[in-house]
Amino acid sequence: MIRIACLLLSISVVVFGASNAYDFTMNSIDGKAAPLATFKGKVTLIVNVASRCGYTPQYSALEAVYEKYRDRGFVIAGFPANNFGGQEPGTNEEIQQFCNRKYSVTFPLFSKISVSGADKAPLYQFLTSATGTEIQWNFTKFLVDKSGKVIQRFESAVEPDSPEVIAAIEAALKK
Repeated sequence: MIRIACLLLSISVVVFGASNAYDFTMNSIDGKAAPLATFKGKVTLIVNVASRCGYTPQYSALEAVYEKYRDRGFVIAGFPANNFGGQEPGTNEEIQQFCNRKYSVTFPLFSKISVSGADKAPLYQFLTSATGTEIQWNFTKFLVDKSGKVIQRFESAVEPDSPEVIAAIEAALKK
């Protein structure tokens, strides 16, 4: 299993020219180029989000965790995706308005992307290759260390403020 994971990671590096999550440039929610390299030196929680999902209330916990740890070098990167149940049908502007109005989100949001299927964004190809598992639903979380290496994955049902996520964030911040 380890050999397969290493092979997949090696393939992703060759195909995408990326050795870590911070090698990617995405578009911010307002459509501007946003190099993830700006997160180097920080611990990052990358999450595929959706506005009409049963897990959407996790925005509150995500924002609370972000506010608690951001001054210690932690950031959350939210990537809206409409891959599961059509639960993120809005435009980037509508998504941003919803997140601001309903959840007062201040962590970085990015333009809507695909996180699954043939049109999966290269960042998510990298993340799923690093963990060896495809994304099954909205609010899957990837914890990335200060150098951009994926260190842990949390499935949708795991709350962002759960003891297991908080312990992983705190451990990564200490390194």
